[in-house]
Amino acid sequence: MNKPSPNSFSSSPHALSSPMKREAITPLQSGLPASGAMSPLSSHPAIPEYLEQTYWWAYVHPNAVRFFERQWLVNLILWGNFTRLRDAAIEAMQPKLDGHTLQIACVYGDFTQRIVKQIPTGGRLDVVDVAPVQLNNLENKLGTIPNNVVLSQQDSSTLSYDDNSFDSVLLFFLLHEQPEDVRAKTVKEAFRVVKPGGKVVFVDYHQPVKRNPFRYIMWPVLKWLEPFALALWEKEISSWIPDGQTPSAIHKTTYFGGLYQRVVCDC
Repeated sequence: MNKPSPNSFSSSPHALSSPMKREAITPLQSGLPASGAMSPLSSHPAIPEYLEQTYWWAYVHPNAVRFFERQWLVNLILWGNFTRLRDAAIEAMQPKLDGHTLQIACVYGDFTQRIVKQIPTGGRLDVVDVAPVQLNNLENKLGTIPNNVVLSQQDSSTLSYDDNSFDSVLLFFLLHEQPEDVRAKTVKEAFRVVKPGGKVVFVDYHQPVKRNPFRYIMWPVLKWLEPFALALWEKEISSWIPDGQTPSAIHKTTYFGGLYQRVVCDC
């Protein structure tokens, strides 16, 4: 659930200024279609404590989904860069979209819908998230889920897939939401499940260049709202790639004066 983050368009000061009252979180509904929807896992992982405590107001609480699931808001939180970053992520996965793709964590906005539209015949997309409310939200956004799309409740740090299962793996604004140990496990899992010759694609925050005024705006914002995010300013994403999983090539591109990055790993 990795969410702008779309995973966590959690840097909205408005949301913090008006904290939402906690409610019981609706469990993921059972009885979903046997194909083209939810995977038939026998048990579901618990929502991690760090996610409940840090991002309940942005990602876990039902009111968070209702508030943040707005395309214009997602774009605003990313300073108008959502479309650019979304398209950069999808472009990086070409031509692997004709194979088996894994999206780790849901994303607010039309991110997954855009991927689904571009999957050619024979391609398949799996989307995992640890938060049932996010999977239910994605299911609602997709409407009738195509037979080549599967949603599954899984923890990004302990995926249930076999080794070498996917042609491409995508993490869009997920790593900055995770504490160091979980982030390392998530990256390890991404490289474990991608096939030799496949791609792992990351899009996330990055330390802006010194002349970028957003460097001085975003540092306190991230420090206050997203306590794990500044690690992406201090370390390269490649530093979390586990030993023995050295990619054949790593392509890094920065955007918006360095505030955002796309890292494409050829495995």
